[in-house]
Amino acid sequence: MKEKLGVGVLGLHEGRTLLIALTHPVPRDPATDPRDVGRMRAPHVRAVAGCDLSEDKINAARAVCPDLYYTTHYEDILARDDIDIVCIYTPDHLHGQHIVQAFEAGKHVICTKPLVNSLEDARRILEVGRRTGRKLLVGQSTRFFEPFQRQRRAFERGELGRLEFIDAHYIHRMDWFYEKSPWAATSTDWAFLCMSHPVDLARWYLGRIVEVHALGYRSSLAEQYGAGFDIYSANLRAADGRIGRAMGHYGLHDLPTARNAIELMLYGSAGTSLAQYHDMRYVYTSPHGEVTEDPLYSKRAYYFNNEVHGMHYGEFANYAEYFAVALLEGQAHSPNLEEGVETVCVLEAIRRSAHTGQPVRVEPLLHEVGL
Repeated sequence: MKEKLGVGVLGLHEGRTLLIALTHPVPRDPATDPRDVGRMRAPHVRAVAGCDLSEDKINAARAVCPDLYYTTHYEDILARDDIDIVCIYTPDHLHGQHIVQAFEAGKHVICTKPLVNSLEDARRILEVGRRTGRKLLVGQSTRFFEPFQRQRRAFERGELGRLEFIDAHYIHRMDWFYEKSPWAATSTDWAFLCMSHPVDLARWYLGRIVEVHALGYRSSLAEQYGAGFDIYSANLRAADGRIGRAMGHYGLHDLPTARNAIELMLYGSAGTSLAQYHDMRYVYTSPHGEVTEDPLYSKRAYYFNNEVHGMHYGEFANYAEYFAVALLEGQAHSPNLEEGVETVCVLEAIRRSAHTGQPVRVEPLLHEVGL
């Protein structure tokens, strides 16, 4: 068994963040947790190569990670025997084809969210994944951010009792994203592009979602860029009858001191908890009153490389390490291919419900893709 699995990254905008996280130790900082200083974030993962169609992005990656192999041809990455996992950070509408190519080449896959943005691609990757036996992890970075991990551990210890309702949102002004990635207005839908964060969090706790009832609206920003709905509010009902809400708004004027970009509220029979991103607060009830844990300063080097609310260094490394250990030890992992495809079906149900104004059951969509 290998001690480390080799990683090749496709798409060097966000993908460059993963290469840095895997090749650079946690930077030193007086406030950094001493356990983090100078250590590698993912000891079972080795960065091997990066691929992008843009020479500028390759050069930017090479400037900070000079010892890796770089290419503009995806086939070069897939042909390398020293790459076990392909990590995909390409535009949404390309994920399906890139996943299929990796599976067919015998590679395991980490794919950033959303996994895919159509039921056709969902059915296709599920079939090829089952046929080839290759494994996939959906890169749902929020699950791997410090407060959400603390919240999950507390939930699994039973500190909230029986979970009765969840409220998840992802809100962020996206004019910068339209400028960087013009395809966001024409080749995908915000139901997939960003609602995948709160919906994944809902599924993480509620399990299978059987019905959604969603509303959608188009902000002034979406109108300016020619996009569709960029405001969604979805009520979700789980198979066991529990309910939750997922909300997204991508044309707002951010007010980060009042609402974090991503928040997850868990309401249980024995307590309530809140996890936040970008801030690193975890707030919860206890027998002694409300408690706030805020490890931002001690963990900012690990998660943000000491940048001011920087990129996802810690989360990306966390999920790469988690997936590698699962592969090496033959353990289950989550969210896997089937879970990712199920989330895609929920997102499609939200999109349909928002456009019709009617509730949409998810089961027919699951059958359509082969789940």
